[in-house]
Amino acid sequence: FEHAYPADELMPLTCRGRVRGQEPSRGDVDDALGKFSLTLIDTLDTLVVLNKTKEFEEAVKKVIKDVNLDNDIVVSVFETNIRVLGGLLGGHSVAIMLKEKGEHMQWYNGELLHMAKELGYKLLPAFNTTSGLPYPRVNLKFGVRHPEARTGTETDTCTACAGTLILEFAALSRFTGTSIFEEYARKALDFIWEKRQRSSNLVGVTINIHTGDWVRKDSGVGAGIDSYYEYLLKAYVLLGDDSFLERFNTHYDAIMRYISQPPLLLDVHIHKPMLNARTWMDSLLAFFPGLQVLKGDIRPAIETHEMLYQVIKKHNFLPEAFTTDFRVHWAQHPLRPEFAESTYFLYKATGDPYYLEVGKTLIENLNKYARVPCGFAAMKDVRTGSHEDRMDSFFLAEMFKYLYLLFADKEDMIFDIEDYIFTTEAHLLPLWLSTTNQTISKKNTTTEYTELDDSNFDWTCPNTQILFPNDPMFAQSIREPLKNVVDKSCPRGISRAEESLGSGPKPPLRARDFMASNPEHLEILKKMGVSLIHLKDGRVQLVQHAVQAASSLDAEDGLRFMQEMIELSSQQQKEQQLPPRAVQIVSHPFFGRVVLTAGPAQFGMDLSKHKSGTRGFVVTIKPYNGCSEITNPEAVKEKIALMQRGQCMFAEKARNIQKAGAIGGIVIDDNEGSSSDTAPLFQMAGDGKNTDDITIPMLFLFNKEGNIILDAIREYEAVEVLLSDKAKDRVSEIAQVFSVPYIVSVAPQ
Repeated sequence: FEHAYPADELMPLTCRGRVRGQEPSRGDVDDALGKFSLTLIDTLDTLVVLNKTKEFEEAVKKVIKDVNLDNDIVVSVFETNIRVLGGLLGGHSVAIMLKEKGEHMQWYNGELLHMAKELGYKLLPAFNTTSGLPYPRVNLKFGVRHPEARTGTETDTCTACAGTLILEFAALSRFTGTSIFEEYARKALDFIWEKRQRSSNLVGVTINIHTGDWVRKDSGVGAGIDSYYEYLLKAYVLLGDDSFLERFNTHYDAIMRYISQPPLLLDVHIHKPMLNARTWMDSLLAFFPGLQVLKGDIRPAIETHEMLYQVIKKHNFLPEAFTTDFRVHWAQHPLRPEFAESTYFLYKATGDPYYLEVGKTLIENLNKYARVPCGFAAMKDVRTGSHEDRMDSFFLAEMFKYLYLLFADKEDMIFDIEDYIFTTEAHLLPLWLSTTNQTISKKNTTTEYTELDDSNFDWTCPNTQILFPNDPMFAQSIREPLKNVVDKSCPRGISRAEESLGSGPKPPLRARDFMASNPEHLEILKKMGVSLIHLKDGRVQLVQHAVQAASSLDAEDGLRFMQEMIELSSQQQKEQQLPPRAVQIVSHPFFGRVVLTAGPAQFGMDLSKHKSGTRGFVVTIKPYNGCSEITNPEAVKEKIALMQRGQCMFAEKARNIQKAGAIGGIVIDDNEGSSSDTAPLFQMAGDGKNTDDITIPMLFLFNKEGNIILDAIREYEAVEVLLSDKAKDRVSEIAQVFSVPYIVSVAPQ
């Protein structure tokens, strides 16, 4: 409320609200923002879990009074459903519970439910397709395909986007007695089920909403699919329809057969499930151990969770993606809650205090590395500890809720959490909905359900007394063999396809194994329809013509080979680049809590070889572009110089400030509004001459990050920063590194 209301999100570094259209576009990420006070709605039921009933009452009044759902803005159907519709329904669920108890919310008359119904009708136009799969986006005011809607031309959606509706839509139907919402969500789920790959019982990541053809045929349990599986099992729990459990069990059997390679969960091809589709995992799969707990399959849940925890201990947070040998693939971490969610469910299932220690580590890391003066900031790069000016609504809606529940005793709660099921956004829906307003007749629409191996389905509701009879060390015994899996060097394991090499055909050629000088490899390329062209500079170029492949299966192998080659090439280019650096504001009132992502220079001091970094007060130079002799050398001496990009080479700026006595330099982009959120970092190049004479460190900040320092100077005058390859652990470590006492001056009141 203090910094952002009524905006959708808080920007924790600049201490203001994020209003769509007023900040540089972040692409699809902004589709969650609909000018409907997203964070406020998403966190309503969190307040009640935290026993903040007075604050909840005030928040509900604000939502009813101020929130407008009729905005001319295009939003994600998926995000709006799980965050806003789910938030309103979760708020309504706990509001009527409080009212029934007789102390709070006595004035409440279903206003949140009325808003939920209004929003439900605004989402329905997205379902106007022959398949029943919704368009990925909808205009809150004009729907889709309306002249003013600016949406409705899309052809594809992700499986999770279309398959994560049933809990909220069915709850809306059960609460209101209006059946249409549940009918539409069921139709979408029915269509996805019918379009599953029949031979593997897996689904792809992306599907054509008009034809049902799979656009992306890779399959896993992470991004793009994750909550589809979650909602099948939870729909059975909430609605009591056996067909949902049958579908989930069918998919789960396929997941455990093909995707689960303990402790890893690796994407495969739906039509060739013995082949891995990529060499890395994304952080969203961290929810899966929690779902396995709900399923009652505890052993693989413990194994995968332990692997993820070791990755976290290595990097403080779970990188957005990491390789099968546990190197960082994508370095961001937007404070995702999925790992905390799985930790909570594993503790509930096992009672093992180890998971309380895990939760303690998560809390300590959040406070140490993500807490900034106005909130908690997403990590731009887990390797450097730099921040992004971003705090998604799910951080308060889910992370706070799961961590509180992990440590809460029964007497800390003002209601019984076991009476509710969590949506994918951790909103609370009451289990009594299963017997209320059953507007849909229960029909078993699951076709071709086959009898499965029962070993995966021994339990459907985890119970510690049954799962761990007289053996409290059960979870520890499973974790122990995985204790050092991340720290060990991990040579490439033999895939299951390779294991059966003696009895079956050779697996297809992988990009990582390809050698242009190998005649056998060239023959395989030809079979896959891939041509190799030798360029004049000695490089080779690969081109695929699917029609020239020996068969359709060979053409698919060729396409996968080309995709792998692109990924491999991209990865090699990244590895050749210098990693990003960190600018950490260490003076009052920041004390190291704000870390900015900075681009490195190809000249000057290499901060990776000077672990203590360079620390000093910042000062703007004159002239500000740094392209001629510095006219305020007395102010610049022994300081870190701030200057604007442009009008001369970076190396020339560095020489000028070094001559003036600066101990370091920060170049700020002159392109108004540029940000590391939306633009890729680059290295500041030299001037083509020998730059050995430049000995000070030089870093580059985009305009938005640079303005954070400039604003700090305007407000606090003396601003001290640390230039380093990786952010230091707040004040204690910063003081320790420099062996000086840390003194804070406080102005008299």
